[in-house]
Amino acid sequence: MLLQKWFKMPKRLVIFDMDGTLIDSAEDITSSINYVRVSIGLPPLKKEEVVAAINQNEGSLASYFYQTAIYEPTHKALFEAHYYEECTKNVYAYEGIEAMLETLHENNVALCVATNAPTLYAKRMLTHLGLESYFFSIEGADKHRPKPDAAMLHALMQANLYDIAKKDRAWMVGDSHKDIAAAQNASIDAIHVGWGFALESRFDTIYHPSELLDIILQ
Repeated sequence: MLLQKWFKMPKRLVIFDMDGTLIDSAEDITSSINYVRVSIGLPPLKKEEVVAAINQNEGSLASYFYQTAIYEPTHKALFEAHYYEECTKNVYAYEGIEAMLETLHENNVALCVATNAPTLYAKRMLTHLGLESYFFSIEGADKHRPKPDAAMLHALMQANLYDIAKKDRAWMVGDSHKDIAAAQNASIDAIHVGWGFALESRFDTIYHPSELLDIILQ
């Protein structure tokens, strides 16, 4: 009877961005980008410059990072080989993230990740940090069009059998304008976090993971 009652309850689904939301991966991303830059004769970038570029509204990252119109296969291969080894060296979860995930999990909130990073690296980093088991799915931009497109969010909502007619609730949590726009494109609620990579503050913002609990579990 209790199990039957639980299945009839509205679902709660939280879709997390990864970089700058769950984890700080800036040091390792910068290291791998600079590895490629130095190999092709360009000077290294500062971490702050890399983070700002990743979160920009417009422009080509290939042009900014490597001065090419698109990502060249050789540059891509160099980055991927280096980043696979590098991505777990300096990465860490933001303060309060694991406790927040544990509380949501204990309250039967479905958790997943929608990241513009490739799925392979996302799973590698989250496993390294002991966080992967909290998420029923981790989706990267190698599987779907990147945010702000809603494709990743729609796939995760479908996998969770999200049904707005049954009053299910879903939230996209992220530090970037791309995350907020993806939520809007998927017609779900957005929560902007202020502890990550984003440099803007034009959204209503929370500043500690514990604040998320007040919103989701109310």
